[in-house]
Amino acid sequence: MDFACKADAKPIVNIQLSADTGSHITAPVLTSNIITGNVNIIHASGITGYHLDSGQIQPSGINTVIRQYKRLICREYQHVTEYNSLPGEHVLLCQRYIEPLINDKYRDRREREEEISSKGESFQGVLSSRSSHESVLNSLFDPDGRGITPGAVILQGNSGNGKSFAVQKIMLDWASGNLYREHFDIVFHLKCKEINCIPDRKSLVELLSWSCGLTSDQISQMLQESPERVMFIIDGFDEFRLTQDVFGMTPPTDPHQRCSPELTLCALLKGHVQSQSFLLVTTRSTAADILARLLKTPQRFTEIMGFSERGVEEYFQKFFQDEELFRKAYMFVKSNETLFTACSIPVICWIICTVIRERFNDGADVTKGLETTTSIYVDFVSTLLEHHCQGLSESVPTLLKSLGQLAERGVLEQQVMFDAQTVHRLVQDPACSPFLCKFLFKKRVQQETMFSFMHLSFQEFFTALYFVFVDEGQSMKKLTQLSSFRDKPDVYNHDPPRFADVMKFAFGLLNEDVQCTLSKHGLFVHKNIRAYLKKWFLYELGYPYVPFMFNYLYELHETSFVKEVMQDWDSIRPHGQGFRRADCWALVYCTQWRHSIRQIFDFYLGSEELSIILPVLHKVENLRLNVIDPSDSDLADLMCALTERQTLSSQWVDVSIDGYGEKRSSVNSLSMSVSNELSSIDIEFPNVDDYVVRSLRLTLPCSEPIDWTKLFQTFHNMDLDALMSALQSLSKLKKVELNVGCLHASLCVGALSISQNCPDLTELRIDAGFVLEEGIRILQKAHTRPNCTMTFKGCRCNKKSQKCTLDKDRELCCNQFVMLNVNCRGSSYETLRRPLFWD
Repeated sequence: MDFACKADAKPIVNIQLSADTGSHITAPVLTSNIITGNVNIIHASGITGYHLDSGQIQPSGINTVIRQYKRLICREYQHVTEYNSLPGEHVLLCQRYIEPLINDKYRDRREREEEISSKGESFQGVLSSRSSHESVLNSLFDPDGRGITPGAVILQGNSGNGKSFAVQKIMLDWASGNLYREHFDIVFHLKCKEINCIPDRKSLVELLSWSCGLTSDQISQMLQESPERVMFIIDGFDEFRLTQDVFGMTPPTDPHQRCSPELTLCALLKGHVQSQSFLLVTTRSTAADILARLLKTPQRFTEIMGFSERGVEEYFQKFFQDEELFRKAYMFVKSNETLFTACSIPVICWIICTVIRERFNDGADVTKGLETTTSIYVDFVSTLLEHHCQGLSESVPTLLKSLGQLAERGVLEQQVMFDAQTVHRLVQDPACSPFLCKFLFKKRVQQETMFSFMHLSFQEFFTALYFVFVDEGQSMKKLTQLSSFRDKPDVYNHDPPRFADVMKFAFGLLNEDVQCTLSKHGLFVHKNIRAYLKKWFLYELGYPYVPFMFNYLYELHETSFVKEVMQDWDSIRPHGQGFRRADCWALVYCTQWRHSIRQIFDFYLGSEELSIILPVLHKVENLRLNVIDPSDSDLADLMCALTERQTLSSQWVDVSIDGYGEKRSSVNSLSMSVSNELSSIDIEFPNVDDYVVRSLRLTLPCSEPIDWTKLFQTFHNMDLDALMSALQSLSKLKKVELNVGCLHASLCVGALSISQNCPDLTELRIDAGFVLEEGIRILQKAHTRPNCTMTFKGCRCNKKSQKCTLDKDRELCCNQFVMLNVNCRGSSYETLRRPLFWD
C-alpha cells in the first residue's frame, strides 16, 4: 500500500502514520513522528526525528554500527592463530603477512610445466616473470582495459599458498580504513568450512548475522542502504560441500528468504540476491571450474603464486626479529635448492622458521636446525592432512598410496602433467586432495583438463613415499628398478643419476624422527627396506657421482651409519662436477666424524659454496679447488680456515681462481704445503702492471698468526709498501720470495726492514724485471743480521737516460742480468749470463 502526506504551508507537527508491513511511505517533510510497521522509507531527505519500533536503525545510526563492526573486525583480525598455537596464544598478523605474488592471467601448458619443473633461483625467476606485480589486492575490482569492472573476482591458489591470510589482510585493512575506502562501505566474510557445519535453513541475512555478530535487522538495513557498496568475501570454496541437487533447485531471490545454507550461498554467488554487490571468492584450482560456472559475471581471474625471493627473505626477517638468527637461517635455506623452491609456499616458510627457532631455543646450532629436506616435506604433508583434508572419502594411507602411484608414473615417464582420465583412475577424489592442482587449457575449439602436483619436488617426494611404504616385496622391486635406471659410470658425465632426488627422499623417509611422524598417519617402513637401501648405498660408493651421495647420508641423518661409511670413504673426486650449496652442507655433515680426509680433487665451487665447506678444508691432506669468481674477502676467509685450524702434520693445497668477465679477486692462484710444522704459502698475481708484485712465497711456522684480511687488502690496492709493512709483523717468518716488476728504493728499504724485524728470517729473495739504480745504491751499503741472507736478481739498464723499466724491453742489448747478495758482512754484486729464455 503506497500513500503520501503533503505538508501544508505551516509545519506539520506530530503526524502519526501506520502502515501494513511492506508498505512504502513517501514524505518530503516529516518531523517528530512515530512510524510503526516494517516500513521501507524512500525519498527521506527531509525526514528527521523518527524512530523504528521494529528494530530498524536510523540512517545516521548506520554509520555508528559500521564503525562498531570495523572495530570488531580490527580486534579479531589483527591476530593469527598458528597451527601449533596453544590456547590463548597468537601472533600479530603484521608479523607474519607478506605480500604474495599474484597473477591475473592464465598461463598455457608450456608455462605451467616450466613453473612446476624449475628449481631454486631459476624457479623464483620464472615465478616473478609470471606475476603481474607483487601487490594487486587493492586493485582487484579496478576496471580492466576495456573499462569493465568485475562483479566477482576469483582468487585461486594452492593449499598453503596464503589465500586465507590474504583475506584476513583485506578484512583488516578495510576495517582500518587502508583498503577499498572509496569502494565499499561494508565487507562481509563467509568461511565455507564453517557454513558446512550449519544444519538449519538460513536466509542470507541470518547467515551473515551468524558469521559476523551483527543482528539481522542491522544487516538487512545495510544491504538495503547501498547494495552497490557491499562486498562479500567467500573463503575456501573448494571446501564447500556442494551437491548436484543445488543446480536443479529454485534459488532464493530475497536476502530474508530461508533455504539450506548451500542454496543460500549459491544464490549469492549467482547474483540472485544482492546482484549489485561485489564478490571475492578464494578457492583451490581443483574447484575453480565449478566456481566459474556458479559465479555471476563479469568475472576476473587471479591466482596467488606464493612468495617471491624477496618475500621469502622478508618473511624470515619478520619471523625471527633477530638479524643474526635471520641471516643464518635464511642463508642456510637458500643454500638448499629444493627447500628454497618450496619456500614460495608460505606454510613451508612457517614450518622451516618454526623448526629453526625451536632448535635455537634448545641451544642447538642454527645451521643444524633443518635436519633434512624430507622432514620439512613430511611436516608440510602432515599439516595439510590435519587442517586441509576434512571430509576425506578414503583413509590417509589409501590417499597417499594413490598419490604415490600417480607420482611414480610421472617420474618414470618424465612428465609433470596428467590427463583427467589417468588421475581419476588412480585417485578416488582428486578435488579433495590438497596436493594436486587442476588446470584448464584451450585445445583447438575445446578445453582440456590437466592435473599436476604442486611442484616436481612433491611428485618426487610422493614417489619415494610410495616406494618405501608399499608392502615389502613391491618396495624392494621398485627400489631395485629405480636404482638400475642409471647411466654407466663416466667421468665426463657430470650429471647425477636421473632419479637422484627420489632416492634422496627415500633415504630421508628412513630417518627415525620422520618415521615417527608418518606412523601417526598409519604409515610404517619395513626393516628390510632400511637394510636394502644401506646395502645399495655401500655398493654405489664405487661410482663417481659423489655430491648427491652425500645428500643421501644427510637425509638419512643416522650417525652410526654415516660413521660406518665415512670410515672407508677418504677420497672425494667429483671429476669436475660442481658442488651445489646443499651438497656442501651434506659434505660438512658427513665429514664431521673424520679427523682427516686423504684427498679432495677437482672441486668446482662458487663463493657461497666455498664459505660453507671452510670448516672441512683443514682436514684434507691433498686438496685441489677451482673457485669461481671469488672476492678477496672469500680468499682471506679460505686462508684463515686453512692456517688457523691446522691440525695435520702434512698438507698440500692448490686453489685455482676462475673468473668470468671482470675478476673480483686480486690473485690468480693460491697454494700451500705443510710439512714439519712449517707452512709454505705461494700466491700468484695477475701481471697487470710492471711495477707491482707478481708472486709471493712465505715460509713460516704453522702456529704463526697471519692477518689475511689485511694482507689481501694490500693485494687489492697493489700497494707494495703496505705489503712489506705487513710482512714485518710476522715475527716468526723464515723465508720470503717475491717476484716484482721493478726493484725500486722503497722496496729495498722494506726488504731490509723485514730482515731487522723478523728475527727468525733466514732468507729473503726478490726477483725483479728490472733493478733500478736507486735500489742498487741502497743495497750496496746494506747488511743483514747474522744467519740471514738476501738475494736480488733482475735486469739493469746501462743507458744513461730513458732507462728501460718494462718487461718488453728486457731482451734489449742495453740490459745486463745482475744479482746482488746482502748478508751480515755486507753486499756483493755480480753480472750473470743472460738467460736463453725469459720468463
